[in-house]
Amino acid sequence: MNRVRIRIVADELVPYLKDVPGSCTDIVFRDGASICRDDLAGADALIVRTRTRCDSGLLEGTGVNFIASATIGLDHIDLPWCASHGIKVCNSAGCNAGAVMQYVFTALYGVAVQKSLDLEGRTIGIIGVGNVGSRVEKAARRLGFKTLLCDPPRAAKEGSEGFVPLEELLHRSDIVTLHTPLDGSTRGMADRTFFSLMRPGSVFINASRGEVVDENALKEAREKLGALIIDTWAGEPAVDAELLEMTDVATPHIAGYSLLGKINGTEMAVRALAEHFGIGELQSFRIPTEDSEVFECLSPEDLTQQCIADRLLGVYDIFKDDRALRSDPCSFENLRRHYRLRKEIKFI
Repeated sequence: MNRVRIRIVADELVPYLKDVPGSCTDIVFRDGASICRDDLAGADALIVRTRTRCDSGLLEGTGVNFIASATIGLDHIDLPWCASHGIKVCNSAGCNAGAVMQYVFTALYGVAVQKSLDLEGRTIGIIGVGNVGSRVEKAARRLGFKTLLCDPPRAAKEGSEGFVPLEELLHRSDIVTLHTPLDGSTRGMADRTFFSLMRPGSVFINASRGEVVDENALKEAREKLGALIIDTWAGEPAVDAELLEMTDVATPHIAGYSLLGKINGTEMAVRALAEHFGIGELQSFRIPTEDSEVFECLSPEDLTQQCIADRLLGVYDIFKDDRALRSDPCSFENLRRHYRLRKEIKFI
């Protein structure tokens, strides 16, 4: 690019962008869900979250040639349209994997204590073993769980060793947790057949994307499940009131909302933008932090289930988030907007 300064339109909730040096960029902040074509007049780039739908309706006729999403998902971006119009798209893969892992086990141990579920020796089935699923697997093994992994794209690329078919995973797992992207192969994947194959009394967790689950099928299957944990909902920001009542833990799509996850997402977005536009001073952009600001350490050896639950909930009171959503489901977006970013657990 020959231009000295790059004009960027950014979601105002992407943190720390105000720390980006202004010598080579002009950043205009907007409400992510409300970004419109008029906002993009003269813009070269977008930095967004999942609430900005990036498609022809927003982008056609603009000068935008780069989009960075400070999130792991890309289902809010029309990738084929962008590719056909020369718009480079980058996400922040793995930025909040540790936060989602923390969410899964905090919810699981919290519910287990509340409902007197014995987790010792149980098998966790992980569907989708990318950055997040791999972190969940590593933590599960550290906590003494057996694991089963299902990831057809990885199995096709790497070989089937270490992976099992979906049907086998559902038959053999005491806990099933979803960590897939949302695409044509996963939309509605958790349907009536899926739930019919799960073990009676098993735990179901969705912290991926709401549309991966057929919520009507889930409601029909609820009676056979031992516990239900949901962070992502098919109709976001609307929440199915009947399903909300059926859950043991219900949260407003904040599984990945740790301080470190947000820092990672912003850093990755800015560095990708710097590479695309050749901005040397931003290619190593970092937000200074100390480990003590973003982590709490936990060694699970010789700890009882109750002790592990107490430690996890001491770092992250997930039931506070649950109560907030139940008390006012219509505040879904407001709860996300004003969420107090939490520390993550680091297993040592």
